[in-house]
Amino acid sequence: MQVFPYWRLSGYYFFYFAFIGAFSPYFGLYLESLHFSAWEIGLLMSQMQLMRLFGPNLWGWLADRYGRRVPIIRLSSLLAIAGFSAFFWVDRLPAMLLAMALMAFFWSAALPLVETLTFDHLGAAKSRYSRVRVWGSVGFIVTVMGTGALLDRVALPGLLWVCWGILLAILCGAAVLPETRAARPVATEAAPPLWPILRQPHVAALMAACFAMSVAHGPFYVFYSIHLAAHAYSKTEVGLLWSIGVLAEIAVFLGMSRLARRFSPRRILLACFAAAALRFFLMGWGVASVGLMVFVQLLHGLTFGACHASAIAAVHAWFPGRAQGRGQALYSSLTFGAGGLLGALIGGKTWDPWGAGWTFSLAALFGLLGLLLVWRWVSED
Repeated sequence: MQVFPYWRLSGYYFFYFAFIGAFSPYFGLYLESLHFSAWEIGLLMSQMQLMRLFGPNLWGWLADRYGRRVPIIRLSSLLAIAGFSAFFWVDRLPAMLLAMALMAFFWSAALPLVETLTFDHLGAAKSRYSRVRVWGSVGFIVTVMGTGALLDRVALPGLLWVCWGILLAILCGAAVLPETRAARPVATEAAPPLWPILRQPHVAALMAACFAMSVAHGPFYVFYSIHLAAHAYSKTEVGLLWSIGVLAEIAVFLGMSRLARRFSPRRILLACFAAAALRFFLMGWGVASVGLMVFVQLLHGLTFGACHASAIAAVHAWFPGRAQGRGQALYSSLTFGAGGLLGALIGGKTWDPWGAGWTFSLAALFGLLGLLLVWRWVSED
């Protein structure tokens, strides 16, 4: 019987999300220090989402076809470092766009494959997923706090070294990930088509709702730190607020198995989308209140933690066998990819002319759209 590689998988999640903790909250501030406009910042940061449209589907198809995920994870980690290294030498929009696109294309490849790898290792004990994934949240908190405190003392270009070092740690984590027998294809087994699965109303509705949730989060990931800095929050305070959100996410992940036993996935998702509508409305108009900012970050436990855990469990159940790699990749592409891309571009386009309040109010409307989709087409079963 194969021993479950808890610490190797948890370590990978730790460093993968540690990179997000350093990159997402502060790279927009770094770009602002280079005098890029809101639209240019949105365009640059949207490359992370744009590449999720293409990268995960390509890598997921290769993994399903050849039955080997870990070599692809390792290769993508190495090439992501190479792409990011260009930021040490470039500071003009065309070159920055190219570097961001290359880094994002390879970096985005890994997570859907690691998610599938983790579920394969878990086997029947899928409820333990949250206890592995929670280490990603811990990694995020460590770096968002540490990086914020560091950037209050050193110049913003120091962020590049922090991110590069974490990417190197991701590569080291990928080097020790174990493959699973489930990843190896059976010669007589044909890969099932995805369209018959996707055309089922509950599958299509969940994918569309998660797309809307990612659109709602787009302006948050790109402009929230800029929003706080414009209202005199220090970088340490910015890091604290981001950390509160992830602490709420950790609490949800740790309690997810109990939540799932008590409430149906539909009810959990309805609560998540209702929380998103409230969260982003308050984020736009209540920034002057530290108490409200703490509250909106606590809601991150629902809008990301519970929503993501419920959605990927559903995708894993609805996309069987050799469709799992492509199913997780499609979920990642449509939600974090297409949804995040649209949200980032909307935020970049509306930030200067409309202001933060109306930009985040528009994000709240996408939360309501997801609520309607789940309420109408996702059943209690």
